[in-house]
Amino acid sequence: MWVKLCCLLLYFLALFVLARVFEAVAWYESGFLATQLVDPVALSFRKLRTILECRGLGHSGLPEKKDVRELVEKSGDLMEGELYSALKEEEASESVSSTNFSGEMHFYELVEDTKDGIWLVQVIANDRSPLVGKVHWEKMVKKVSRFGIRTGTFNCSSDPRYCKRRGWLKSTLIMSVPQTSTSKGKVMLKEYSGRRIEVEHIFKWITAHAASRIKTIYNSEHLKEEWNRSDQYRVKIYLFANLDQPPAFFSALSVKFTGRVEFIFVNVENWDNKSYMAEIGIYKTPSYILRTPEGIYRYGNNTGEFISLRAMDSFLRSLQPEVNDLFVLSLVLVNLMAWMDLFITQGATIKRFVVLISTLGTYNSLLIISWLPVLGFLQLPYLDSFYEYSLKLFRYSNTTTLASWVRADWMFYSSHPALFLSTYLGHGLLIDYFEKKRRRNNNTDEVNANNLEWLSSLWDWYTSYLFHPIASFQHFPFDSDWDEDPDLFLERLAFPDLWLHPLIPTDYIKNLPMWRFQCLGAHSDEETLDTFPDSESDSDSESKELFSSDREVSEDDELSMCQSCSEGERHCHVEACSCATHYCHREPCEPKARPYGSSGDLEPDWSAWPSDMLHCTECVVCLENFAKGCLLMGLPCGHVFHQNCIGMWLAGGRHCCPVCRWASYKKKQPYTHPQPLASEPPS
Repeated sequence: MWVKLCCLLLYFLALFVLARVFEAVAWYESGFLATQLVDPVALSFRKLRTILECRGLGHSGLPEKKDVRELVEKSGDLMEGELYSALKEEEASESVSSTNFSGEMHFYELVEDTKDGIWLVQVIANDRSPLVGKVHWEKMVKKVSRFGIRTGTFNCSSDPRYCKRRGWLKSTLIMSVPQTSTSKGKVMLKEYSGRRIEVEHIFKWITAHAASRIKTIYNSEHLKEEWNRSDQYRVKIYLFANLDQPPAFFSALSVKFTGRVEFIFVNVENWDNKSYMAEIGIYKTPSYILRTPEGIYRYGNNTGEFISLRAMDSFLRSLQPEVNDLFVLSLVLVNLMAWMDLFITQGATIKRFVVLISTLGTYNSLLIISWLPVLGFLQLPYLDSFYEYSLKLFRYSNTTTLASWVRADWMFYSSHPALFLSTYLGHGLLIDYFEKKRRRNNNTDEVNANNLEWLSSLWDWYTSYLFHPIASFQHFPFDSDWDEDPDLFLERLAFPDLWLHPLIPTDYIKNLPMWRFQCLGAHSDEETLDTFPDSESDSDSESKELFSSDREVSEDDELSMCQSCSEGERHCHVEACSCATHYCHREPCEPKARPYGSSGDLEPDWSAWPSDMLHCTECVVCLENFAKGCLLMGLPCGHVFHQNCIGMWLAGGRHCCPVCRWASYKKKQPYTHPQPLASEPPS
């Protein structure tokens, strides 16, 4: 996760540097920067009209270029970046979709239940033609969509009862605007009553109703009272301008930020005394002033602070964000970080996408789960101070020059999605190249694996996990509270063929206990073989017979038989019994290579054996006695064998004990050695 986070931070740093390179190239080619002011006198009439349309100011009654230029100057300073964005938006000419309402509930959910937006709906009465024709309606939709105003069409033929109840007996236009200045307040529906159906007149009607929600100040006394008043709004934005009404983008933002930011329009058109404006630091108009508890901020002095809806919207969102804004930001960052896994993962192509899907699901699930307690935490009533300090931190950090660069870069890359995706892909390919080179230097085999090999290994892992526990996760020996193996019942219900050929990793073999067989005596092997040839042959025959036997004897029978064995001529200790004589649970104790009761015999050094291993002197795989210094290996069931013998047995796919058939990768209750019984005195 930290590797992907570092890769994402490097990508953001590369985007920041690339944006500065683009600015340098634009300055070299054209000789101006995006923050450089533009003289409206040098612009054509078409460009001036485009600027007014983007700002939301009507110009239908201004035929002269001089009047249009003065209106642009009254609404705010024009920068090269704003002019470029406006011209690019006009040339794009993208078709904007409009909603077709299916009935009352659909209309209520989208229009009447929307508390932070403006809707323009054309109602078509039964057997009537629409009020606005198709061509003019498409122009209207494109014009108002620049300011975040959503549009739709309600045909009364789909729900005539609702139209009759509403009084929509003729075709008309309906506009929905939040009625109050509080967040999530009531919605007010207004009907267009004008006679002229032109696009400009309808747009003036929309902007007039939207501007009526903004507090307007007409004299200096009212400004002084409002400037010194403290109320629920911590953030206020003032527009000082010589206009009849605020621009449409300013009114649209006042609806969008209802309950978070208060918008105030100061009309200085007929002011004679502007001394108080000088006292509060306002020396020119138009000016956009942000008033916060931390001080005054002049909007438009830093990079990317254009007089447009999109620029001011990103600026205010960074200062006064909602919880939903933070959630969307975290969602984008988490998914960008998760997609880095596509390039970091090496090997087959299918493997990359499988890992990517798994990472996307994991990261998004963790994000949603982590946001749930955060939402509950923020709703606690005694955390208001924490919330205020958090917003104060946002305001301090997002009014810096670095924050303005970040906002400008965000607007640039979001308006050029192809550039954003291509740079992300290029960054990922660079990560893939360096990661592949690093793993090749480490001689990693997975770099050259193809799709079929990886799918085969994935199927092997899946079937092993499905039918057996993963041995690599079980470090032997391990502690468990299970008295019995819970998988024994599943073995009876599983498919026989899958259990006859289990696909189990063999890496657990290296975790099995190994040690060397040592003796306490010093007799030679030749002497041992010459002394007990018959006993060894008898031991081999007895081992074969007992290995094929299926009966089980309890531990009490074993002790009694060992006791009877010690009373006869063959002296046998329980701890010296051969492992070949213990089938399933325990079998009667039998003497093995030779009796260990007489003097001069070799005595095994049992202290070198693990405590949970059964004491024996013969390997039932090769049917040979343990020689001094040979390497032994024990299984979880307690039986002991030659290391080479049991290693070949397990590597061949027989993952069970040759004696008791207990699974060689499953834990079993440790065997406690019984104390040797004292010999009874002769009668």
